[in-house]
Amino acid sequence: MVPQLRVYVPPHPLIKHWLAVARDAATPSVLFRSAMTELGRWLTYEAAREWLPTLETMVQSPLDSCPATLINPEIPVAVVPILRAGLGLLEGAQTLLPLASIYHLGLVRDEETLEVACYLNKLPEKFDPQTRVLITDPMLATGGSIMTAMAELTQRGIDPSLVRIVCVVAAPPALQKLSATYPGLIVYTATIDETVNNKGYIVPGLGDAGDRIFGT
Repeated sequence: MVPQLRVYVPPHPLIKHWLAVARDAATPSVLFRSAMTELGRWLTYEAAREWLPTLETMVQSPLDSCPATLINPEIPVAVVPILRAGLGLLEGAQTLLPLASIYHLGLVRDEETLEVACYLNKLPEKFDPQTRVLITDPMLATGGSIMTAMAELTQRGIDPSLVRIVCVVAAPPALQKLSATYPGLIVYTATIDETVNNKGYIVPGLGDAGDRIFGT
């Protein structure tokens, strides 16, 4: 079977609720941050379902021994928030992945050319090839930031099939670029919007997620 990009939009009522709160232009910054935290939590929960490494063992219950499944602590798990807006999803993701290493990647987009530049890269020079990586980035619009992030990770030994991308809103341009270059990837998003305007913003989208998270 030829690998292809898979995009999941979980039909969870809590995801739908917090997406609606985040979309609303009247939502104040403090509540928008809460929405991002909750979306990070529930989307990460969905992404972790068949992704976290496990091991089979036996435990002793108060009455008898029985088979058990545990998260395998020997296989590394990393979260890469795309600064700055990716930090909004990080808190929710960390509640489910408390032992994951956090590697910040700062990317900024030129508003005129839409080209992406990296201003902070805290990724290690090389990852263990078994490392599971969760990328948090609220908006997958033109695809510049997520493609840059994936290039940095694969150069450091990450297998794209072990990567999960958590976003709030995705759009076709970004998904098409990911599909063409990294067909084994899996994306979890609260919704897919069809339009990206000439300024590179998803419509209806969320507006500038970074500005809304930090009140700037």
